[in-house]
Amino acid sequence: MSSRPSKLNLVFANSSGDILDYDGLHMAGCSAGIFCNPTAEELIELPEGSELFVLPSRLPVGLEPDTLEPALLDTNPYTPGETIQAVAAFMAPAHTAVYTAAYQTIGDDAPLLPLFAYTAVGWSDGKFYVAAFRSDADIRQDPVQFDQDRINRKTWKKLQEYPDNRLIQHLGKCCLTYGCPAARNLFLNRWEAPLPCSPTCNASCVGCISLQPSGCCRSTQDRIRFVPSPAEIAEVAIAHLQTAPKPVVSFGQGCEGEPLLQAETIQRAIQRIRARTDKGTINLNTNGSLPDAVEQLAAAGLDSIRISINSAQIKYHGRYYKPRGFDFSDVRRSIKIMKAHGRHVSLNYFILPGFTDDQEEFSALCELITAERPDLIQLRNLNLDPEYYLRSIDFSPAGPAMGMMNWHRELKQQFPWLRFGYFNPALQ
Repeated sequence: MSSRPSKLNLVFANSSGDILDYDGLHMAGCSAGIFCNPTAEELIELPEGSELFVLPSRLPVGLEPDTLEPALLDTNPYTPGETIQAVAAFMAPAHTAVYTAAYQTIGDDAPLLPLFAYTAVGWSDGKFYVAAFRSDADIRQDPVQFDQDRINRKTWKKLQEYPDNRLIQHLGKCCLTYGCPAARNLFLNRWEAPLPCSPTCNASCVGCISLQPSGCCRSTQDRIRFVPSPAEIAEVAIAHLQTAPKPVVSFGQGCEGEPLLQAETIQRAIQRIRARTDKGTINLNTNGSLPDAVEQLAAAGLDSIRISINSAQIKYHGRYYKPRGFDFSDVRRSIKIMKAHGRHVSLNYFILPGFTDDQEEFSALCELITAERPDLIQLRNLNLDPEYYLRSIDFSPAGPAMGMMNWHRELKQQFPWLRFGYFNPALQ
């Protein structure tokens, strides 16, 4: 990769949606409403497979070249009077944001942004750059790994081979309609494959990607509407674990609710799988809400668990998850149970610059790591309108944010045994 520029031009979209750069203002980043000047260390070229989004009813904010003070760009500098909009990057998997896009929302009726992450982006020497870093070297979801013609052929072949397996038919839609990378990898017979099983949930997450209330932002995919049988699940999992390289099968996907609500089905599926093969990793992605169910699944042979949290502070966790029948103490107990069984534990930690690297949030996370000793933190950008998220959890900053690069360094220094990444690891 080429050297990283220390200064970049602001980018904006004109009234036709064309994306332009403006050298009269430098690129800015945003950290929970505070506008910042990204350093060279905090910039990488826009990763292949990323997308650029135009942000409706939002004007771009840049930095004055001489003073680096924030400045609003409210019209097209090349066509004065023309309306413009801010631009953000939605990065390819395995990359973590350092700053969100810098903009000012105009009007009280501005629409909520769709359920994506909005990373700061700028332009220099013919290239887009983002305020981010690569958080996992694993290539399993890199765009270069996916040939659509091959995906189509192999998916249709498998759908025809298993016409009566409802789970395979559901995953075919995930693959061909939504382009789900996990479903694609299932049909390509490699790496991590999904095993969604729960049409219901015991939380009402602000940023749920499979179910949103009417009038809110649209969910990004349809939730599964049935509970597959243990036999259907095992039919998918056994073949994958026996033949795929670095095989992982994971309950708990974006197209379902909370898998722990189907613990009996999952337990019976695991027993069927392990009666046929001891290969690969059986993983569960979950909100960690039902520790007794986690105990049940660990005893059945669950190898690893990934527990999603937006915050290590009980107040912010509750305001985001809106849990029904559990709280953060149950989540922590689920971690303890898996560790007591000697199993692998990941925290799927939602990243939003300015909140994640807030001093109080950092301290709470350090306490959680010290007490529960998870093996891995997966750095996942929060897919939600940043302003809406901060309002929803009623966030009050403890002071200036640490900065995401400093946050990352501090955690690695304090916990040298702790791994960081983006994906569920293959344990064998």
